Amino acid sequence: MLDAATTQVIGPVPTRPPGRRRARGPWMLISGLLTLLLAGTALFAVAPLRRPLPAPTVTRTVPASTVIPGTAPVVPWPKIGQAALSVEGVGSLGTSGGSKPVPIASVTKVMTAYVILTEHPIGRGEHGPKLTVSSAQAAAYPKEQARGESLVPVVAGAVFTERQALQALLLPSANNMARILAAWDAGSIEAFVAKMNDTAAALGMTHTHYTDPSGYDPGTVSTAVDQVILARKAMKLPAFAEIVAQKTATLPVAGTVRNYNSLVGHDGVVGIKTGSTDEAGGCLVFAAVVKVDGRKITVVGAVLGQPGANTPVQLARVFRVTRPLVRTAAGAIGVHPVVRAGDEVALVRGPLGAVTTLDAARDVTVVGWPGMRVRLDVDVPEVPARLPAEAEHGRITAAAGGIVSAGVPLRSAVELEPPSTWDRIRQHR
Repeated sequence: MLDAATTQVIGPVPTRPPGRRRARGPWMLISGLLTLLLAGTALFAVAPLRRPLPAPTVTRTVPASTVIPGTAPVVPWPKIGQAALSVEGVGSLGTSGGSKPVPIASVTKVMTAYVILTEHPIGRGEHGPKLTVSSAQAAAYPKEQARGESLVPVVAGAVFTERQALQALLLPSANNMARILAAWDAGSIEAFVAKMNDTAAALGMTHTHYTDPSGYDPGTVSTAVDQVILARKAMKLPAFAEIVAQKTATLPVAGTVRNYNSLVGHDGVVGIKTGSTDEAGGCLVFAAVVKVDGRKITVVGAVLGQPGANTPVQLARVFRVTRPLVRTAAGAIGVHPVVRAGDEVALVRGPLGAVTTLDAARDVTVVGWPGMRVRLDVDVPEVPARLPAEAEHGRITAAAGGIVSAGVPLRSAVELEPPSTWDRIRQHR
């Protein structure tokens, strides 16, 4: 038991000074601010990454068209009459002598044959249906002969196949066979001539008018340009192209006949038709085949109104002025580069300044001649965000007239890379 002398008195426990408890508040505030700052920074950094990158843009850098380099060919046009020269599928080499309709003599028979073959088609080597010479048609022969017309002998009851009749029409240029074919097809010469004019209008031969199926009538008129239009269409008919390329043929009654077109077989000439009268002079519509880079190209032309005292002189003159035209066209046509391998075709811009170019993988070439205008077509699909260097992407083609070159691939010059995460964040600071 403790006595009074040893009793220990325990006083109240002192409380923590008020100042220390309040000191905790600023630290919590600073901590909260730091947390908010870090969170905001994170949101600021992440926000750009959430936005999708824009697709790379492509800007074409080659022109829409260009010209084949070099000196344009000088065409030796005849000094008299009309002429026109065209390259099938490529374009025109030009014309001379104006566009006034003039008599065309037996060149008319190209339309006669064209109408017959479109109404009664036959293939190469086929003879087709038969037609019989009437008594009236045979009886007209002596009068036709007395007028000095170009004819084949016929007799009443003679039977010609369609092919033989066309050979008589196109090789020895028989006026009487033009009339026989016209009546066989349409029932009368007048009805057939109406078909000829309807066909000319449909083909766009706006300066052509036919009055007979043979061209003996000087009222049948046309132009060199219109006859080139028709010749291009006629040469697409296999039987026509086959017949006009023949030098001879064997016919009923007449026996062996020869082609008046003595140019056939020379300088690539494969037809088409001569014509000559006092009113028309010497006329020739011609076609020649030129080989270019393993491809056959057809040159079609017409020469009208060459002077001369008679048919042999007129035809000799028209042949003489035609040869240089054929040779000039053959020498002018070639394969020409219009865009070189490695040339820039398009510029590609990626996001945040990334750049590459699309260049031609090899030469872009066309068939044509110097000075000719060429269209350039570029096709580039959507460019991905990453495009390796030397990657093929897109194509370029060239078109000269109707001939389109094979497409040439485009290749990227350097790698196109999407921007890094850091670049995207830094760009938006």
